[in-house]
Amino acid sequence: MSIKPLQIGPYTLPSPIVLAPMAGITDAPFRRICRRFGAGMTTSEMTTADTSLWQTPKSRHRLDLDLDAEPVAVQIAGSEPDQLAIAAQACVKRGAQIIDINMGCPAKKVCKKAAGSALLQDEKLVASILHAVVTAVDVPVTLKFRTGWDREHRNAVQIGKIAQDAGVLSLAIHGRTRADRYKGDAEYETIARVKEEVEIPVIANGDITTVKKSLEVLRLTNADGLMIGRGAQGRPWIFRELNAAFDPTAESTQLEKNELRDIMLGHLNELHRFYGETTGVRVARKHLTWYCENLENAEAYRHRVVRVDSASEQLRLTKLYFSGMDQRGTEKEQEDQPELQQEATLQAH
Repeated sequence: MSIKPLQIGPYTLPSPIVLAPMAGITDAPFRRICRRFGAGMTTSEMTTADTSLWQTPKSRHRLDLDLDAEPVAVQIAGSEPDQLAIAAQACVKRGAQIIDINMGCPAKKVCKKAAGSALLQDEKLVASILHAVVTAVDVPVTLKFRTGWDREHRNAVQIGKIAQDAGVLSLAIHGRTRADRYKGDAEYETIARVKEEVEIPVIANGDITTVKKSLEVLRLTNADGLMIGRGAQGRPWIFRELNAAFDPTAESTQLEKNELRDIMLGHLNELHRFYGETTGVRVARKHLTWYCENLENAEAYRHRVVRVDSASEQLRLTKLYFSGMDQRGTEKEQEDQPELQQEATLQAH
């Protein structure tokens, strides 16, 4: 199965397989790794439209844009049209080339503020927000949303038409309702109906974790692209695998042990540098946990590496895991052997 290039405004993406913006996960270091593996676009973490809060450490990190990653896409969330318009303008001044509006986040703290997927209950407000943002900036505006508020109120087709009429240039749709959160399986019939009713590109999202599933979702939805979220956690090379499925000339998807080691060590170094040691070590723990799901005999390594408090120890233990603990280890390595695993060599795929 082939898939056509994905066009968003003036930008032709190098791949129609894109990374989903995920708060607390898709920071600048992770986005760079996913692009190296072929993600066609990587959007920033969701950022509040309240610019008065942009000076917090969390917001500063979320607005740390990769200006060399064309197109530079930023996602904003809020419920007030004027506020979102101002935030969009501020993002463009910082270098954003695409503004993405979040109407898909199911988190309670977001929905309590009538933002994220809570907006799907008010189609008039959706129209006002989208019109305000599209009018405020001269860059493409995109929309990420869910199939509806709950299963009895799936209004994604109406939202898609509203977005198209407002001038939104592409849609990314997660195949669950707000009430579903992340429970159960994503459904793709609603995404297919949206695709039939609008002319702008539609990107399918939800539970796409394998090549087989990606082919199934494209068959069911006829979508113009795929958005990978949780499927990339601990597996940023999924983009290479998926691109190869649609392009027989693409490079081999075989992931060698040394390449996996370099990915993990590089990711750790980038996190430590980006956040500083204290926060970087803490943020790295969840990524290490996800990586360990793709490693063999990694339980002892995972147990130890997510409990250390220094960057040097995270790096050392990771190197030790991949090198194996042979009898030539240093005294410190010898001490760690019982904790990581008895004498047996720890190996990755």
